[in-house]
Amino acid sequence: MAFHPSDPSGRPASGQASRNEGDSAASPGALPGERVARALARAGVASRREVERLIEEGRVALNGRVLSSPAVNVARTDVLTVDGKVVAEREPSRLWRYHKPAGLISSHNDPKGRQTVFDHLPKDMPRVISVGRLDLNSEGLLLLTNDGALARELELPSSGLVRRYRARAYGRTSQEKLDKLKAGTVVDGVAYGPIDAKLERGPGSNTWIGVSLAEGKNREVRKVLESIGLQVNRLIRVAYGPFELGGLPVGEVEEVPARQLKTISTGAALVLSTHERAEPAAARPSRTAARPGAKTGGAKVQTKFNPKRKASGGSGRTGGAAADEAKPKPVYKAGWARPKPKAKITPKAKTRRT
Repeated sequence: MAFHPSDPSGRPASGQASRNEGDSAASPGALPGERVARALARAGVASRREVERLIEEGRVALNGRVLSSPAVNVARTDVLTVDGKVVAEREPSRLWRYHKPAGLISSHNDPKGRQTVFDHLPKDMPRVISVGRLDLNSEGLLLLTNDGALARELELPSSGLVRRYRARAYGRTSQEKLDKLKAGTVVDGVAYGPIDAKLERGPGSNTWIGVSLAEGKNREVRKVLESIGLQVNRLIRVAYGPFELGGLPVGEVEEVPARQLKTISTGAALVLSTHERAEPAAARPSRTAARPGAKTGGAKVQTKFNPKRKASGGSGRTGGAAADEAKPKPVYKAGWARPKPKAKITPKAKTRRT
């Protein structure tokens, strides 16, 4: 979805049909388009949920008329404004890795006036939103994107992207106790999915635990570990799907190469990663297990006979009584010439010169 610049006054462009403020859907004869929340999310304005909040606050206008409901379709020729500013044409989807320090919140606006992640980004970066969130005291990898639909796509549990953390927790535990989290758990009436937790250092009163999960609910790691008697005092996200924190310095941001993103028909992006999508080793055909004469990549695999190969259970040679018994005798039909026996060549005895 793209939007062209127009008169900043918000007046409808020539030939555009204005819509009533309370329109809940496009009329049957309206131009095809998409929901306004999705269109603004794809343009990088905000996530769909935040766009709906902007609409409720009366900050979004379509063709000069303030919207009161997100149930409106917009077309390419429509003009959308947010806070009186025309939404620019959508840019290609981009993604960044950011090493979030502790003490910053992952929101654009904070009612308490605290510092946000977006206050510390480079000035030349476009407007971005975060993929998921890290709470105030958490640190580590935070993905940023200019595409709200992409952010939503990466956040959904159906994407299968695993979030990996390192948690330092106070309390005593064991690997056996942590393994019970693989079956999922319920804390304060909230059901959490399977969590893979590995004890890195321990046992001890203050230990590091590696945590992997696929949902990422609000403060999930802290709440789940607290339910088994562990108090998390430091939490670092080290990976989000195929994207890793690596050696990215604290407070630095680095763009993900475009080759790792592939646009799909919905306008979001599908993350391609050989690390995540690699075929399991058991499913890959083994080169050493190929049958003689079997086709592999268009060529036949030939096996060569090695006369020096040792026979199993033998004395180290292929000859011998056991080999003669196993070798079938040749059958000759009438009229066939039988091969002459090979003459044995005996080495001449060496004579000493006098």
